[in-house]
Amino acid sequence: MKQASSLLPVPYAHVVFTVPDQLVPLALRNQRLFYSLLFRAASETLLEVAADPRHLGARIGVLAVLHTWSQNLGHHPHLHCLVPAGGLALDRSRWVRSRPNFFLPVRVLSRMFRGKLLAFLKQSYRHDELRFSGTLAALSQPRAFNSLLSTLRNKEWVVYSKPPFGGPEHVLKYLARYTHRVAISNARLLSLDHGQVRFRWRDSRHNNRSSVMTLDAVEFIRRFLLHVLPAGFVKIRHFGLLANRNRRQALALCRSHLHAVAPDISSLLTEPQRSALNRSCPQCKRGSLHVVARQLSVGPATSHAPLACTQFDSS
Repeated sequence: MKQASSLLPVPYAHVVFTVPDQLVPLALRNQRLFYSLLFRAASETLLEVAADPRHLGARIGVLAVLHTWSQNLGHHPHLHCLVPAGGLALDRSRWVRSRPNFFLPVRVLSRMFRGKLLAFLKQSYRHDELRFSGTLAALSQPRAFNSLLSTLRNKEWVVYSKPPFGGPEHVLKYLARYTHRVAISNARLLSLDHGQVRFRWRDSRHNNRSSVMTLDAVEFIRRFLLHVLPAGFVKIRHFGLLANRNRRQALALCRSHLHAVAPDISSLLTEPQRSALNRSCPQCKRGSLHVVARQLSVGPATSHAPLACTQFDSS
């Protein structure tokens, strides 16, 4: 609902920022810090490259979602960024559209992202904010850490940008599918027999060929727990025009330039979502009911979902 109200009637670009394998162990031992730096480096990169008159020359908005897994449950931190394919002119006088099949140059994005993340890591090292436990102990020495950064500075990083795709309805479908998912869905699990877990996965190194992987149950749980985020960590963040501090005013100005109105949220929702939205309170007849908790009963497979009214005052 909150995301739907922030969508603009324009195509959206999907940009993915990944980090080299050499940084994965460091990310795992410094999750809260590393993931925050990943958000910062990617968002600053998008905002700065888009504002450059040689590229888009506009102020843009970014919705970024953190994922930490690969298809085989390995630790693979990366950001999915959904960006309106255009933005406000730097003087805020008009809406600037990107080219139909091109948003921003990925090589420029990749190199700026690389420079920013490495600079942030170096700064964190100087402030003694990074932890180097276990096999990373050697990196606590300045020479070893600087050598790692130098190696990564000479390596091409992967930033992938799809051509701008559909409008708000496509963004909502993406968000519904990916934003609150966990490392593996039930549909991919095949069996648990004799302490072995079998599941389906796509092998990206072989043209996304579908395969079946078998893991010892303990190893399966170990991999799954790699993707439990630190308590309270926010995995969906907004930047630029979509940042919380100025979102309302910025979106109003964007819609004014686009000659558009705020979207009818109900038209963008699925039928089950609309039904839930229209469930009125039997006591006040004005507020809508929403689920506040789910309680599973012992015995038959039934559930009870306590409901609360958005307006009813029980006092």
